[in-house]
Amino acid sequence: MSGRMRGGCLAPLTECTTSARDAQVAALLLSCGLRIFHCVIAPTRTVSLSESHHGEAFMNEPLGLPIEQESISPPERIDLIVVKLPFVHPFGTSVQVWTHKEALLLRYEGGGVVAWSECVADPDPYYLSETTGTVRHILREFLLPALVAGSTLGGVMTTCRHVRGHEMAKATLENALVVALALEHNVPLHTLLGCPERKIPSGISIGLRDTCAELLDAVESAVERNYHRVKMKIKRGKDVEWVRAVRERFPDIQLMVDANGDYTMHDAAHLRQLDAFGLTMIEQPLSYSDIYQHSLLQKQLRTPLCLDECLHGIDDVAAAIALDACRIINIKQGRVGGILESIRIARYAKDHNIGVWSGGMDETGIGRALNIHLQTADGFSLPGDTSETRNYFTEDIVDPPVVLDRHGFIGIPPGPGLGVSVDPDRLLKYMIHAERII
Repeated sequence: MSGRMRGGCLAPLTECTTSARDAQVAALLLSCGLRIFHCVIAPTRTVSLSESHHGEAFMNEPLGLPIEQESISPPERIDLIVVKLPFVHPFGTSVQVWTHKEALLLRYEGGGVVAWSECVADPDPYYLSETTGTVRHILREFLLPALVAGSTLGGVMTTCRHVRGHEMAKATLENALVVALALEHNVPLHTLLGCPERKIPSGISIGLRDTCAELLDAVESAVERNYHRVKMKIKRGKDVEWVRAVRERFPDIQLMVDANGDYTMHDAAHLRQLDAFGLTMIEQPLSYSDIYQHSLLQKQLRTPLCLDECLHGIDDVAAAIALDACRIINIKQGRVGGILESIRIARYAKDHNIGVWSGGMDETGIGRALNIHLQTADGFSLPGDTSETRNYFTEDIVDPPVVLDRHGFIGIPPGPGLGVSVDPDRLLKYMIHAERII
């Protein structure tokens, strides 16, 4: 497919007002054997908050952001595109090792603008149960029909709550709508959210390595580039002694570990050994679905626990805080249903003196730019997983790449929307699937 798709040389596609070059890309996508699905847009219908599912009291509280009352421009065209980019180094966790990033992108055209969003789901269910395949299905059959004529952003997302779970699918749609609104207003995303511009502290996530020497080399590289925080993956057999080696070599760095649910309460005594290393946190040591047992483990550790996989919205966060299951929260906006829910969680956590940082999913430059804008919101108090593009990809699908300044900070991409431009040539080079929904 890619050979036919790369038949012409196209100028970079800027995420901005619809232009002739963007129409050229759209036509080229269609000419490459694009599968076309017809998504029926439902008639106008008002959904009251009382119709939302029980047990979502926190989620139903409005943020009070003006964008929630903004009308959504009807979609003129929606494409779902899957790209597959090779990683610079394989990325390993206690669950799986990935050699490529396979990302689902949503291209939303309407109101005179073209907005892009990136789904954080993987093609496999090794992080959480959602996959790029399930997200495509949920978007086509259940979420995109919620784009009722005359709807507001808040109204669309309220309707989407009737779909239980599938937060990554919901975030994919919400991200596109919010970015489209920023483009229509010709302002950066953080400005639309009411957040002042600021430099973002950097953090790097280092996957499991085959040898301790390789791990130490990776950490040394991060320290030389002035990363503010280093996260290393751990699992049984690659934990205490590996952390000891890093801490002895780098006694002053802000260091945390991430287990991705590899341990049980039977390992509590073993995990207590990590208290000796002055870690900022231990992330999700127990089951990906557990909150309660983390509260028992936290009582046995001095090191703060951070929860990730088990938190899918503000109700989960409220339960975890009430149980003292964690003292820090990783907000992955895709995991919790989008930008608005992320801001809601960050505010709630701040009110309860809980640290917050923005987690990453090895995103392309589209998702990476969104995470940068999100971290300008109040409540994000710790360096997140946002790192340089070159840590993951030799070649990304957007410009400009993420780079650190000499003090290790990341600047917000300039310009309206996300502030990044999708390069059509690279997009088509790495595209493995595309379908036009509308």
